[in-house]
Amino acid sequence: MWAGGVGSPRRGVAPAPTDDLFARKLRQPSRPPLTPLTFEPRPARGPLLRSGSDAGEARPPTPASPRARAHSHEEASRPAAAVTRLFTDPLALLGLPAEEPEPAFPPVPEPRWFAHYDVQSLLFDWAPRPRGPGGRTESRSGTPASAEDQTASSDLLLDAPGFVSELGGEGELGLGGPVSPPVPPALPNAAVSVLEEPQNRTSAYSLEHADLGAGYYRKYFYGKEHQNFFGLDEALGPVAVSLRREEKESSGGGTLHSYRIIVRTTQLRTLRGTISEDALPPGPPRGLSPRKLLEHVAPRLSPTCLRLGSASPKVPRTLLTLDEQVLSFQRKVGILYCREGQGSEEEMYNNQEAGPAFTQFLTLLGDVVRLKGFESYRAQLDTKTDSTGTHSLYTTYQDYEVMFHVSTMLPYTPNNQQQLLRKRHIGNDIVTIVFQEPGSKPFCPATIRSHFQHVFLVVRAHAPCTPHTSYRVAVSRTQDTPAFGPALPPGGGPFAANADFRAFLLAKALNGEQAAGHAGQFHAMATRTRQQYLQELATNEVTTTSLDSASRFGLPSLGGRRRAPPRGPGAELQAAGALVWGVRAAPGARGAAGAQASGPDGGEVPCLLGISAEALVLVAPRDGRVVFNCACRDVLAWTFSEQQLDLYHGRGEAVTLRLDGPPGQAVGEVVARLQLVSRGCETRELALPRDGQGRLGFEVDAEGFVTHVERFTFAETAGLRPGARLLRVCGQTLPSLGPEATGQLLRSAPKVCVTVLLPDETGRPRRSFSELYTLSLQEPSRRGAPEPVQDEAPRLVLLPATKQLLHLCLNDGGGPPGPRDLAEERTEFLHSQNSPSPHSSLSDEAPVLPNTTPDLLLATTAKPATPSTGRETPPTQDGPGSPNGCEDRDNPAPELRASFLPRTLSLRNSISKSKSGARPEPGNLSEKVCHLESMLRKLQDDLQKEKADKAALEEEVRSLRHNNRRLQAESESAATRLLLASKQLGPPTADLA
Repeated sequence: MWAGGVGSPRRGVAPAPTDDLFARKLRQPSRPPLTPLTFEPRPARGPLLRSGSDAGEARPPTPASPRARAHSHEEASRPAAAVTRLFTDPLALLGLPAEEPEPAFPPVPEPRWFAHYDVQSLLFDWAPRPRGPGGRTESRSGTPASAEDQTASSDLLLDAPGFVSELGGEGELGLGGPVSPPVPPALPNAAVSVLEEPQNRTSAYSLEHADLGAGYYRKYFYGKEHQNFFGLDEALGPVAVSLRREEKESSGGGTLHSYRIIVRTTQLRTLRGTISEDALPPGPPRGLSPRKLLEHVAPRLSPTCLRLGSASPKVPRTLLTLDEQVLSFQRKVGILYCREGQGSEEEMYNNQEAGPAFTQFLTLLGDVVRLKGFESYRAQLDTKTDSTGTHSLYTTYQDYEVMFHVSTMLPYTPNNQQQLLRKRHIGNDIVTIVFQEPGSKPFCPATIRSHFQHVFLVVRAHAPCTPHTSYRVAVSRTQDTPAFGPALPPGGGPFAANADFRAFLLAKALNGEQAAGHAGQFHAMATRTRQQYLQELATNEVTTTSLDSASRFGLPSLGGRRRAPPRGPGAELQAAGALVWGVRAAPGARGAAGAQASGPDGGEVPCLLGISAEALVLVAPRDGRVVFNCACRDVLAWTFSEQQLDLYHGRGEAVTLRLDGPPGQAVGEVVARLQLVSRGCETRELALPRDGQGRLGFEVDAEGFVTHVERFTFAETAGLRPGARLLRVCGQTLPSLGPEATGQLLRSAPKVCVTVLLPDETGRPRRSFSELYTLSLQEPSRRGAPEPVQDEAPRLVLLPATKQLLHLCLNDGGGPPGPRDLAEERTEFLHSQNSPSPHSSLSDEAPVLPNTTPDLLLATTAKPATPSTGRETPPTQDGPGSPNGCEDRDNPAPELRASFLPRTLSLRNSISKSKSGARPEPGNLSEKVCHLESMLRKLQDDLQKEKADKAALEEEVRSLRHNNRRLQAESESAATRLLLASKQLGPPTADLA
């Protein structure tokens, strides 16, 4: 169609003149370029934007790839003006996947080898970025769109501009998208705070977004010898620094020195932690000066601006108030009552009396207290003159005091539609519970005109005042309030009207108020308050002593000699706090050939990896959110290369970490750190070929534990042993596959490559702490009530008085534990598993795992006791129809026997199990002989155990006989004394006797 004329894409010889109007129209010169227009960028909303587009984002200029240049619509003649456009990626306009630049590694916080005390210390930034309009930093992490950026409506809640709705099923936002809520003892990501010390989950619902590290100064500085320095830095503004030197005894008998440091600036994040003296350059003979210490720890802080703080007692008190202003154990929550057919703010505020459904809800939530003379937390209510009502609702939950501002309990003003006396209290509450009767209209947060109410918990009752009362819950929060837990179930319920729903609602309210503190309005208020405290200290509470003139650390211990040289490379890895590395993390483990991550999203997220003696966390520095956490005692194993590390934890889940720097350096540091703080080990990659019959030569159970390995097979030659654990099959983790898919791969895959975790030194399979904790809850009888030995024992006849006395003794704690003792067993298990040494997080006395190798090893799971009237007793050999059946139920010998004998099966059960379930498979003769020899050895061991048990039982019977004779003599003596006393008292007492 083109003739090569002027304006055509191909230039050539000028064509001859023509009378064709269409041809002349095509040969006209091209239009001049349009004037470029500049559009203001939209506010950044992170995951709502399409991946790869530039809508609302101003990206730095990057060189275009050849593919992008080939598809570019830009002309060479267009002016080279820096124009901010809504869409500069043509692939995104065409609906094609955009080419995203590879995410960069986040910079490691300064200084290196500084052991951070808590999570917010990891996020301390010497040059903080400005907060965006949403209250958070302008940049967001590369996580996909989540429920926290989506809005919806339901019959409980309507969508409103500026608010985010949670209707149920959103889950917790983790590394790669929403994840299921963690199972105790694991913590939700938002509940992780302190890293240097154990942070155990004490209840079903954890409190989140709490800066528990704010008590660092009170715990390690207040009342102890330390130094405080204050000053006005040109770049950071007012600054307060606290320094303290510590001495601890090492395991080898020497003395370890470290420095605890706190750096406070106007930002709400504080640098708290410890640095070992071995990580510092060698000091002079007279000790290390504070200036040298701060030059290494805080190189961006100007040392000339700091002055030593005064010795006034006001200084430490002010520092306590400054640090702990975010810690408050008193909360106020508003409650609005919405009747049937109501939905507006005025209608809810003008309800005078509480209906039966609302009264039932208030009774479940807390206690009605009389305000006059009330001495606990009153939440600005009048406790002297009853000007704010006569009664209110009060409760406590996890060391928190909660006072509710109930709309129907606050004073009612006739002919006042707005009810300002009620709105004065409820309108100033950050969290408001909106209770809806059946048939009420959906709640719309836009109808509430308040600047302080950031979170609304909508609760609707179903079948109130009946035995089947239940509730549904929905949440509405402002856009700059981060998501908080506990997560709502799909549909928002239903929740039964019980104590569990009360705990859920109270935890949701407390977490909502704590999360709202990160919103822009409250963040600005807290920043101004912090700046005033720091300004006061730097102006009025300083001396003329500079850093150079301040006394040196360690004069008594280091005077006259130089500090000892470092103990060697890697000494700084033994700190209790969290050491930090910059990584790119992805959910799931990658295959050996570089396969994509097995998680829901294969993209990598720039994160800060923090590993302490207690926990491992991944923090997204752009939005300050913990995206992954696990206890070090839950780390199972790792597979590493020069730049990559696959970390397995929990039930076998995996996280892939890519590290920057020289090949092998950062990975080696992380592996060395994991070896010190966890019980994990390196995995083994095995390629298992099939034999001539297509078999692999081993058996696994549903959890991935190898139960049997055939002799003289490729699996045995490769090193596979009973008790090993499969973590990955054909490049995919077992939790992501499931038991059925795993079995299908093992049966049909032409080439099977597995990642194996070998058993420990004693041959037991390796499990994480959370798995052992779950087993201890599921099988409580294994820890206290083993199965009694089924053998013949001499009968023991007891007198009625003796049996009654034994019953009382056994009920006081001598009998086997029942269901009510589950909490005590869990406490005992946790106490036995918590090791004080940072080198080990799991105890060697972990419960024996049941049915690990059912073909060769004997099971150790005890059978449940037969229920009886009043209490549980183990079964006896005689049935209920035997002559001694009633006497056997009262016989304490089986219970005492079960309490003292070891947890083993009887010889009869072992022989029957070996005959029924341990038959050798068809094979060569040597294989059958080896199998039978192993069975014979097991039976011989069982026979020896039975003999020992029988001897112990005979000894116990002798002891019981001795006690029986003693008790019988005491009972006869008591009867004689009673008879003599009755004769002395006269006929009425004698008749009574």
